Amino acid sequence: MEQNIEIRLSGSGGQGLMLAASILSTALVAEGRTVAQSQSYEPTSRGGLSRSDLVVSDGPADYPLVTGLDYLVILDQVAVAESKDLIRDGAVIVTDSKMVTEPPKGNFRLVQLPMLETAIGLGNRRIANTIALSVLASVGKLCDRQTLEKVVTARSPKAFLDLNQDAMARGWEMAAS
Repeated sequence: MEQNIEIRLSGSGGQGLMLAASILSTALVAEGRTVAQSQSYEPTSRGGLSRSDLVVSDGPADYPLVTGLDYLVILDQVAVAESKDLIRDGAVIVTDSKMVTEPPKGNFRLVQLPMLETAIGLGNRRIANTIALSVLASVGKLCDRQTLEKVVTARSPKAFLDLNQDAMARGWEMAAS
C-alpha cells in the first residue's frame, strides 16, 4: 500500500457497523498496517445514521479523518446521501441490494448483494455486518482471509461464534460469485 486508503462502513444504528470496522481495523493492524478509526452516529440507538471510518496506511497517517472514500459499505438507504460525494473514482462500493434501492452512481465498482436477507437465512439478521465485512475484505483485497477470520473468532461472543463463522464463509462465497 503506497498511500492511505480510506474506508467507510455505513448504515443505520443497530447494524453492528462500528463493531465490523473495529474488527477490520484489528485485522489490518495485525498485518502491520497503521489504522486511524473514527465513528459517528445519531443519538437514537436504532435506526439513525451510523458510520465508522478507517484511514489505513503503511506508516503514520497524514490525516486521521476520511477525505475521499476508496471503499464503502452501505447497509441502509439512509447512509447514501452522507457518503456519495466522497466516493473516489475507481472505488469499491458494497451495498445491500434490498436495503439500498437507490445506490450512488459514478465511476466506481458497485457490488450489490442481499446481505441482510442472507443473514436472516443463516439464522440471525445481526450477522449482516459480518457478511458485509467479509464481502468488502474479499472484493477489496483489504486483508488476508485467515487474519480476518481469526479476529472475528476472537471477538465473537460464544453464542454468535458459529453464526459469525458461517457469515464469514458466506460473505466470501457471495463476493466470488
